[in-house]
Amino acid sequence: MRGRGRRFAAAMMTMGIVAGTWHPASAFAQDPIHKMGRGVVNVLTGWIELPKQLQLGTQQADNLVVGVGRGLMNGIKMTLLRGGVGLYEAVTFPLPLPKDFASPYERMQMDDYAWE
Repeated sequence: MRGRGRRFAAAMMTMGIVAGTWHPASAFAQDPIHKMGRGVVNVLTGWIELPKQLQLGTQQADNLVVGVGRGLMNGIKMTLLRGGVGLYEAVTFPLPLPKDFASPYERMQMDDYAWE
């Protein structure tokens, strides 16, 4: 059993080294750790979009009811969108992004984090 455990540990170390060097660092628009961190943070804090959009909706509308309605709809949409993109980034963090593609949030005209 000891031999099998050592072989397993050696295989895991080899796979870790290969995975770490599989994509050269220059292939990433951002490093994978930043991509994963941004994704996890957006999954956990995406709910911030709901009160943020409610506040923005009431500030931008002349009518309070219309502002709350728009803010609520935008808040739900942005919460789901931010959480979905965050989940995508957290799951696909080892995959490289294209060179000129810094963030998937740019295409949606969103900041990288909900509080920005």
